[in-house]
Amino acid sequence: MIDINDCIILLEEASTNKTLMDSCFFDEPVISIAFYGAGDVSLKVKYDGKTKEFNHTKGMVLSFYADEKVEFEHYVSDQKPLQCMVITTTIRNLDKLPNGEGQFLEQFLYQLVHPKDHYVEGPIFNMTPEMFVLVEQFFNNKYEGSLKMMFYKSHMTALLSHYFGQLAIQKGTEINAALLKKINLAQEILLSDLENPPSLTELAHKIGTNTNTLKIEFKAQFGVPVFKYLQNERLKKAHHLIKNERKTIQEAAWAVGYDSVGSFSNAFEKKFGYRPSQV
Repeated sequence: MIDINDCIILLEEASTNKTLMDSCFFDEPVISIAFYGAGDVSLKVKYDGKTKEFNHTKGMVLSFYADEKVEFEHYVSDQKPLQCMVITTTIRNLDKLPNGEGQFLEQFLYQLVHPKDHYVEGPIFNMTPEMFVLVEQFFNNKYEGSLKMMFYKSHMTALLSHYFGQLAIQKGTEINAALLKKINLAQEILLSDLENPPSLTELAHKIGTNTNTLKIEFKAQFGVPVFKYLQNERLKKAHHLIKNERKTIQEAAWAVGYDSVGSFSNAFEKKFGYRPSQV
């Protein structure tokens, strides 16, 4: 928990070789924006006898208003670790927020600033690549003391800028709900088989649209073309396999669909700035 400018940043991480449930509440009414990073934990939001479920949280941005009667349950398992960053502020602090955050909350998240229930949900979408990088840096920075706080302040401002910028874009060019569901399905299909993904034509057929619509709307939703997104996810998984599961470079390359170790190493260096051998 980090206190910054009348906001609190919550950094939550958990992994386990069995299944566990982590429950949390807020002790006063809050407006929060949750950024789900590398994990893919399941989430249940419970309030007033109702339950809202999210089964695939990786990359999700969830904004909400919640009071003391709302319970958040994360279900962590071997295949679904938790990595979540939450920027939260209390209703009473809205007027104190610097950098115009209060104004943007009023403009883009009006339903959260003026809630009509114990739990009110704001926009839900997937993080852009820029957001992913910033969230990863929150979990991986090595600074200490006042330098660490400077880092957190600047990165929180940058992350919120990208968040409200994305809302501004969406407000002007909203995808209808049915199409958005198809594009999110395309993402799930890609992530389910990184080693042998479908072709663009096959993917479009699987989600019930044409390749042109798939290309345009996928990039609008995720910020990159379909197969650039696929490559990024492959390389992130390979990084995890080498660093955390002690796989060889060749094993990691094969696991994510690269036949050539040389091509894999070049792509890896282009994304991360260092060779896989340096991991």
